[in-house]
Amino acid sequence: EARTWRTWLLRAIAGDPEQMQILYGVNGERRLEEFEVPWLKGYENSAPVRIGNAASKQFQLDVYGEVVSSMYHAHRVGIKMDKTAWSLQVSLLKFLEAHWEQPDEGIWEVRGRRRHFTHSKMMTWLAFHRGVQLVDECGYRADQHIERWRALRDKIHRQVCQRGYNSRKKAFTQSYGSNALDASLLMMPLIGFLPATDPRVCQTVNAIQRGLTRRGLVLRYKTARRTVDGLPGDEGVFLPCSFWLVSCLSLMGRKREARTLFERLLKIRNDLGLLAEEYDPIARRQLGNFPQAFTHVALIIAARMLSGGDKPAEPRKK
Repeated sequence: EARTWRTWLLRAIAGDPEQMQILYGVNGERRLEEFEVPWLKGYENSAPVRIGNAASKQFQLDVYGEVVSSMYHAHRVGIKMDKTAWSLQVSLLKFLEAHWEQPDEGIWEVRGRRRHFTHSKMMTWLAFHRGVQLVDECGYRADQHIERWRALRDKIHRQVCQRGYNSRKKAFTQSYGSNALDASLLMMPLIGFLPATDPRVCQTVNAIQRGLTRRGLVLRYKTARRTVDGLPGDEGVFLPCSFWLVSCLSLMGRKREARTLFERLLKIRNDLGLLAEEYDPIARRQLGNFPQAFTHVALIIAARMLSGGDKPAEPRKK
């Protein structure tokens, strides 16, 4: 299954890196035009009902880190790349060299203006970090690129630590110069950007627990003002983010707290053991996309963290 999925991914993103999309149809379709269906009321009058997804045309830097990192992990378990696949990875990193400093729509596919999202920059660091690891640890050749990748990896790390961290808020924030919290930054110790014991990471986790939770479960970000996502309305707690918090707490040594939260999240599952994207802790019902693979992947990672079977890759210490 892993080989088949990787083959699908490489086929879908093949071609010019500038044309790589953040999402595709199940058969690799690129045209996912979005339109509204005004004659449908939507579930409990949750209009507008939309078909398709306009996010397919967005620019999101984080996907480059996800793709290169997945290739690295695939190699580590014996799924190696051929010359064509490796050439594609080099092309993606070459594109990222020229575009990583641009603002983007970010992991949450916001429909407001593009920003320098801290999570996006962190994931560009991951892309170059994995590229270096694929050369140093896995034996792939990139002689004319490797030193630039090393330099960019370190430059991005310094920039995120300087511009993504808000000393007044005592936390990494949603975007450079922002005061807003964002649960995507719980990924920081999970990808090895900084260790979970780093004071800035601990402060960020604590700030999210204080200011970005509803009844102990994690929101993506505050939606009260439409300055970021450009969309009206409120949303429930985001279940993947709540599982990320479990993983962070586990890595921080707060095992009992992590397990308590994990067990609470498991109780949200339906009779088939499935989870949605969001949850309403007041009405006690699941919301949004269902079932949601994003949530289940985060659940598996959290379970492995709690059992000691998975660790972040070589967290940096500065």
